[in-house]
Amino acid sequence: MHIHILGICGTFMGGIALLARAAGHNVTGCDANVYPPMSTQLEEQGIGLTEGYDAGQIALNPDLFVVGNAISRGNPLLEEILDRNLAYVSGPQWLAKNVLQGRWVLGVAGTHGKTTTTSMLAWILEEAGLNPSFLVGGVPQGFGVSARLTDSPFFVIEADEYDTAFCDKRSKFVHYRPWTAILNNLEFDHADIFADLAAIETQFHHLVRTLPRNGLIVANGAEASLERVLKRGCWTRVERFNIADGWQAGLADASGAFKVSHGGTPIGETKLNLPGAHNRANAVAALVAARHAGVPIEVGLRAIATFQGVKRRLELRGTVRGVTVYDDFAHHPTAIAATIEGLRSRVGKARILAVLEPRSNTMKLGTMKAQLPGSLADADRVFCYAGNLGWDAGEALAPTGNKATVFDHLDALVEAIAAEARDGDEVLVMSNGGFGGIHGKLLAALAK
Repeated sequence: MHIHILGICGTFMGGIALLARAAGHNVTGCDANVYPPMSTQLEEQGIGLTEGYDAGQIALNPDLFVVGNAISRGNPLLEEILDRNLAYVSGPQWLAKNVLQGRWVLGVAGTHGKTTTTSMLAWILEEAGLNPSFLVGGVPQGFGVSARLTDSPFFVIEADEYDTAFCDKRSKFVHYRPWTAILNNLEFDHADIFADLAAIETQFHHLVRTLPRNGLIVANGAEASLERVLKRGCWTRVERFNIADGWQAGLADASGAFKVSHGGTPIGETKLNLPGAHNRANAVAALVAARHAGVPIEVGLRAIATFQGVKRRLELRGTVRGVTVYDDFAHHPTAIAATIEGLRSRVGKARILAVLEPRSNTMKLGTMKAQLPGSLADADRVFCYAGNLGWDAGEALAPTGNKATVFDHLDALVEAIAAEARDGDEVLVMSNGGFGGIHGKLLAALAK
């Protein structure tokens, strides 16, 4: 079958492309504003890309169009598909029907940490010899691809709460019907499609309602929002983490080693190459979920110690003149604060220069702008790119005093960072997009 994917360079739809190709289909796709790592991954896999959404792509005559959730009414290609009454389906629908049916699905949901936790869970199952299939919203370093299809009964998936498609406004994860589900955390986000936190809680409860009685929910017990979701009705066994009477990660020492306990009873010890309490909590959730799939805790602990991380999650991009540059996907204030805290725990008193692009739909709306100053409190300097914002970033960051500087032009931003950075500084670039290739530009500017 020939499948043509609209929005193929999104992390989810790019994963769909890899899975469809592995299943034997002829896969092509189109997108706009293509950037790595997904564009590079698709090219390496021999999947043809068309730039843009011109209606002429109908001439490719595919058997099925798979439509990503970034595609809205008014898109020229989508309108032509609808006018001609051609066969189309959403990405989650295609995945549920053609790949997930009959498999043991392990889904990882939550506002933050989904990609890292999903990658950890897939890695634990891999190290345990279970050879899982997976679809992750990023590229796990140990695997090198965001998705793969195997003959294993286990499928690990990042269960996103964003909507499914233009024709289906339910959350993506409602389609997955997991047997094992991690509910990592739940905050207000995606202000472009959700009115408030209660609306997101309703979607999470839709997910809970699909779990079987003999399944397992691994829930963050410290999240009041998740407790509200479960109190609305739960028919599945729940194990909690991040609380004293549940599963817990202890403090990490200088090497990254930490202890894992259950109800206060020591269970074992492991080492994590990613800094921050949030990542240790992610690891514990993955351990408990893998245990449900038959992986002994001691095997999971050994696997966590070899986990290499995920591209664009505190990913080292280079060091020039003693200045280290990282790339991170953080874009919500809570994630920004956690990422800075994690880096701080690693670098001690070294200066952290936080470079921020408020790019997500929620951030562009200004919904979280009041929380930004607090989220950046542990950074020594803040550089904010406000080229595409509809609100005054300088005004929003005024509570940081003279610590923050706002730029409307990328080149000026790069020049300012390069001029200020000195030997021993840690430059943390945070954006959920390509950020105009700032990492390479910054490293080049530092080299001069």
